[in-house]
Amino acid sequence: MMSITWDDFEKIEMRVGTIMEVTDFPKAKKPAYQITVDFGELGIKKTSAQITALYDKESLIGRQVVAVVNFPPKQIANFFSECLIMGVYTDKKT
Repeated sequence: MMSITWDDFEKIEMRVGTIMEVTDFPKAKKPAYQITVDFGELGIKKTSAQITALYDKESLIGRQVVAVVNFPPKQIANFFSECLIMGVYTDKKT
């Protein structure tokens, strides 16, 4: 594992947002959703997440999530991801 400095950590901007929309992402290599998150005054950002085995789309609407919002956009197939929703590793399959 590579260590980072405190200065590296201070560059990461994490915000709480509310999931507004979740759709299937059929062009992703691995099963994923396209997710729209409202970050309040920061605005609305889109992302993709490989969480289809853990959550159904309807259960995600209205949930609050923590996301890194200052990564540059990343193209995934025909979609641009604008943030990264944070999660916790688990070995659960449901």
